[in-house]
Amino acid sequence: MRILHHFPLSPYCRKVRLTLGEKRLPFEPLTERVWESRPEFARLNPAQEVPVLVEDNGLVVPDSSVICEYLEEAYPDPCLLGRTLAERVEVRRLVAWFDSVFARDVTRKLLGEKVFKRLSGRGNPDGTALREGYANIRPHLDYIGQLAEARTWLAGGTLSLADFAAAAHVSCLDFIGDIDWSKQPAAREWYARVKSRPCFRPLLNDRVPGMNPPDYYANLDF
Repeated sequence: MRILHHFPLSPYCRKVRLTLGEKRLPFEPLTERVWESRPEFARLNPAQEVPVLVEDNGLVVPDSSVICEYLEEAYPDPCLLGRTLAERVEVRRLVAWFDSVFARDVTRKLLGEKVFKRLSGRGNPDGTALREGYANIRPHLDYIGQLAEARTWLAGGTLSLADFAAAAHVSCLDFIGDIDWSKQPAAREWYARVKSRPCFRPLLNDRVPGMNPPDYYANLDF
Protein backbone atom coordinates (compact mmCIF):
# COMPACT_ATOMS: atom_id res chain seq x y z
CA MET A 1 0.00 0.00 0.00
CA ARG A 2 1.33 3.43 -0.91
CA ILE A 3 1.54 5.91 1.95
CA LEU A 4 0.86 9.64 1.88
CA HIS A 5 2.41 11.68 4.67
CA HIS A 6 0.11 14.68 4.93
CA PHE A 7 -1.70 17.13 7.16
CA PRO A 8 -5.50 17.39 6.76
CA LEU A 9 -5.62 21.19 6.40
CA SER A 10 -2.69 21.54 4.03
CA PRO A 11 -4.01 22.60 0.60
CA TYR A 12 -0.97 21.02 -1.05
CA CYS A 13 -1.77 17.70 0.61
CA ARG A 14 -5.42 18.02 -0.34
CA LYS A 15 -4.48 18.56 -3.98
CA VAL A 16 -2.55 15.28 -3.94
CA ARG A 17 -5.34 13.43 -2.12
CA LEU A 18 -7.85 14.60 -4.73
CA THR A 19 -5.54 13.47 -7.52
CA LEU A 20 -5.03 10.04 -5.97
CA GLY A 21 -8.75 9.70 -5.41
CA GLU A 22 -9.71 10.74 -8.93
CA LYS A 23 -7.23 8.22 -10.34
CA ARG A 24 -8.64 5.57 -7.96
CA LEU A 25 -5.23 4.89 -6.45
CA PRO A 26 -5.59 3.51 -2.90
CA PHE A 27 -3.29 4.92 -0.24
CA GLU A 28 -2.85 5.08 3.50
CA PRO A 29 -2.87 8.65 4.85
CA LEU A 30 -0.49 9.30 7.73
CA THR A 31 -0.84 12.64 9.51
CA GLU A 32 2.48 14.43 9.90
CA ARG A 33 2.84 17.43 12.22
CA VAL A 34 5.86 18.93 10.56
CA TRP A 35 6.47 21.41 13.38
CA GLU A 36 7.44 18.44 15.58
CA SER A 37 10.48 17.87 13.33
CA ARG A 38 10.50 14.09 13.59
CA PRO A 39 13.89 12.63 12.56
CA GLU A 40 12.12 9.72 10.82
CA PHE A 41 10.22 12.13 8.59
CA ALA A 42 13.32 14.26 7.96
CA ARG A 43 15.01 11.18 6.55
CA LEU A 44 12.18 10.84 4.05
CA ASN A 45 12.19 14.52 3.11
CA PRO A 46 15.05 16.73 4.34
CA ALA A 47 12.86 19.78 3.61
CA GLN A 48 10.50 18.45 6.32
CA GLU A 49 7.44 19.51 4.36
CA VAL A 50 4.28 17.62 3.46
CA PRO A 51 3.05 16.00 1.33
CA VAL A 52 5.39 13.09 0.77
CA LEU A 53 4.22 10.04 -1.18
CA VAL A 54 5.90 6.68 -0.58
CA GLU A 55 5.06 4.11 -3.24
CA ASP A 56 4.71 0.44 -2.33
CA ASN A 57 8.04 -0.22 -4.09
CA GLY A 58 9.75 2.24 -1.72
CA LEU A 59 10.00 5.19 -4.12
CA VAL A 60 9.80 8.45 -2.14
CA VAL A 61 8.19 11.38 -3.98
CA PRO A 62 8.17 14.75 -2.16
CA ASP A 63 6.40 18.05 -2.95
CA SER A 64 2.85 18.33 -4.24
CA SER A 65 3.86 19.52 -7.73
CA VAL A 66 6.38 16.72 -8.13
CA ILE A 67 3.88 14.16 -6.83
CA CYS A 68 1.12 15.27 -9.20
CA GLU A 69 3.44 15.25 -12.21
CA TYR A 70 4.70 11.82 -11.19
CA LEU A 71 1.15 10.48 -10.85
CA GLU A 72 0.28 11.81 -14.31
CA GLU A 73 3.27 9.99 -15.81
CA ALA A 74 2.90 6.77 -13.84
CA TYR A 75 -0.91 6.56 -13.91
CA PRO A 76 -2.09 8.59 -16.93
CA ASP A 77 -5.75 7.56 -16.79
CA PRO A 78 -7.71 9.71 -16.22
CA CYS A 79 -5.64 12.54 -17.63
CA LEU A 80 -5.66 15.57 -15.34
CA LEU A 81 -3.01 17.65 -17.07
CA GLY A 82 -4.61 18.20 -20.48
CA ARG A 83 -4.11 16.45 -23.81
CA THR A 84 -2.62 19.18 -25.97
CA LEU A 85 0.39 21.39 -25.31
CA ALA A 86 -1.85 24.43 -24.96
CA GLU A 87 -4.10 22.65 -22.47
CA ARG A 88 -1.09 21.56 -20.40
CA VAL A 89 0.27 25.09 -20.33
CA GLU A 90 -3.05 26.46 -19.05
CA VAL A 91 -3.43 23.74 -16.41
CA ARG A 92 0.11 24.30 -15.17
CA ARG A 93 -0.36 28.08 -15.19
CA LEU A 94 -3.44 27.86 -12.99
CA VAL A 95 -1.92 25.29 -10.63
CA ALA A 96 1.06 27.62 -10.18
CA TRP A 97 -1.33 30.54 -9.67
CA PHE A 98 -3.23 28.88 -6.84
CA ASP A 99 -0.20 27.30 -5.20
CA SER A 100 1.83 30.51 -5.28
CA VAL A 101 -0.22 33.70 -5.79
CA PHE A 102 -3.46 32.57 -4.10
CA ALA A 103 -1.43 30.92 -1.34
CA ARG A 104 0.64 34.07 -0.78
CA ASP A 105 -2.25 36.51 -0.88
CA VAL A 106 -4.92 34.51 0.95
CA THR A 107 -4.15 31.04 2.31
CA ARG A 108 -1.02 31.86 4.28
CA LYS A 109 -2.55 35.04 5.68
CA LEU A 110 -5.73 33.32 6.90
CA LEU A 111 -5.11 29.60 7.30
CA GLY A 112 -1.48 30.17 8.24
CA GLU A 113 -2.26 32.75 10.89
CA LYS A 114 -5.45 31.22 12.32
CA VAL A 115 -4.53 27.52 12.21
CA PHE A 116 -0.88 26.68 11.69
CA LYS A 117 0.44 29.43 13.91
CA ARG A 118 -1.65 28.15 16.79
CA LEU A 119 -0.95 24.47 16.19
CA SER A 120 2.79 25.04 16.01
CA GLY A 121 2.82 27.23 19.12
CA ARG A 122 4.06 30.37 17.34
CA GLY A 123 1.76 32.80 19.09
CA ASN A 124 -1.39 34.69 18.18
CA PRO A 125 -2.56 35.60 14.66
CA ASP A 126 -1.18 38.80 13.19
CA GLY A 127 -4.04 41.25 12.74
CA THR A 128 -2.47 42.97 9.75
CA ALA A 129 -2.01 39.67 7.93
CA LEU A 130 -5.63 38.71 8.63
CA ARG A 131 -6.95 42.01 7.29
CA GLU A 132 -4.87 41.63 4.15
CA GLY A 133 -6.10 38.06 3.67
CA TYR A 134 -9.75 39.07 3.98
CA ALA A 135 -9.22 41.94 1.55
CA ASN A 136 -7.56 39.65 -0.96
CA ILE A 137 -10.02 36.77 -0.88
CA ARG A 138 -12.82 38.57 -2.77
CA PRO A 139 -10.87 39.34 -5.99
CA HIS A 140 -9.37 35.85 -6.02
CA LEU A 141 -12.77 34.21 -5.74
CA ASP A 142 -14.05 36.61 -8.41
CA TYR A 143 -11.30 35.28 -10.69
CA ILE A 144 -12.42 31.70 -10.03
CA GLY A 145 -15.96 32.75 -10.86
CA GLN A 146 -14.86 34.40 -14.11
CA LEU A 147 -13.02 31.26 -15.20
CA ALA A 148 -15.98 29.06 -14.22
CA GLU A 149 -18.44 31.18 -16.21
CA ALA A 150 -16.25 31.19 -19.32
CA ARG A 151 -15.32 27.49 -19.30
CA THR A 152 -16.74 24.12 -18.32
CA TRP A 153 -13.92 23.70 -15.80
CA LEU A 154 -11.29 26.21 -14.69
CA ALA A 155 -8.66 25.34 -17.30
CA GLY A 156 -11.01 24.37 -20.14
CA GLY A 157 -13.40 21.64 -21.15
CA THR A 158 -12.28 18.89 -18.77
CA LEU A 159 -11.63 18.49 -15.07
CA SER A 160 -7.94 18.99 -14.32
CA LEU A 161 -5.30 19.56 -11.69
CA ALA A 162 -6.20 23.25 -11.90
CA ASP A 163 -9.60 22.49 -10.37
CA PHE A 164 -8.03 20.36 -7.66
CA ALA A 165 -5.40 22.98 -6.79
CA ALA A 166 -8.06 25.68 -6.52
CA ALA A 167 -10.51 23.47 -4.61
CA ALA A 168 -7.79 22.41 -2.18
CA HIS A 169 -7.15 26.01 -1.12
CA VAL A 170 -10.83 26.96 -1.16
CA SER A 171 -11.85 23.93 0.91
CA CYS A 172 -9.32 24.78 3.63
CA LEU A 173 -10.67 28.31 3.85
CA ASP A 174 -14.20 26.92 3.85
CA PHE A 175 -13.26 24.65 6.74
CA ILE A 176 -12.41 27.68 8.88
CA GLY A 177 -15.54 29.54 7.75
CA ASP A 178 -13.76 32.32 5.89
CA ILE A 179 -15.80 32.33 2.66
CA ASP A 180 -19.08 34.17 2.24
CA TRP A 181 -20.62 32.07 -0.51
CA SER A 182 -23.62 34.38 -0.88
CA LYS A 183 -21.34 36.88 -2.62
CA GLN A 184 -19.69 34.30 -4.90
CA PRO A 185 -22.44 32.53 -6.90
CA ALA A 186 -20.26 31.49 -9.87
CA ALA A 187 -17.41 30.26 -7.69
CA ARG A 188 -19.92 28.51 -5.47
CA GLU A 189 -21.49 26.63 -8.39
CA TRP A 190 -18.04 25.48 -9.58
CA TYR A 191 -17.01 24.43 -6.06
CA ALA A 192 -20.24 22.48 -5.60
CA ARG A 193 -19.44 20.45 -8.72
CA VAL A 194 -15.93 19.65 -7.53
CA LYS A 195 -17.18 18.99 -4.02
CA SER A 196 -19.69 16.45 -5.37
CA ARG A 197 -17.03 14.19 -6.88
CA PRO A 198 -16.35 10.91 -5.02
CA CYS A 199 -12.66 11.83 -4.57
CA PHE A 200 -13.74 14.81 -2.44
CA ARG A 201 -15.66 12.86 0.18
CA PRO A 202 -12.68 12.07 2.44
CA LEU A 203 -11.85 15.78 2.64
CA LEU A 204 -15.35 16.53 3.88
CA ASN A 205 -14.76 14.13 6.76
CA ASP A 206 -11.49 15.77 7.85
CA ARG A 207 -11.36 17.04 11.39
CA VAL A 208 -8.60 18.73 13.38
CA PRO A 209 -8.52 18.44 17.19
CA GLY A 210 -9.88 21.60 18.78
CA MET A 211 -11.43 22.86 15.54
CA ASN A 212 -14.91 22.37 14.12
CA PRO A 213 -15.87 23.41 10.58
CA PRO A 214 -19.14 25.27 9.89
CA ASP A 215 -22.29 23.15 9.79
CA TYR A 216 -22.53 23.55 6.00
CA TYR A 217 -18.95 22.43 5.35
CA ALA A 218 -19.78 18.83 4.43
CA ASN A 219 -23.07 19.62 2.69
CA LEU A 220 -23.13 19.24 -1.08
CA ASP A 221 -26.02 21.71 -1.22
CA PHE A 222 -24.65 24.71 0.68
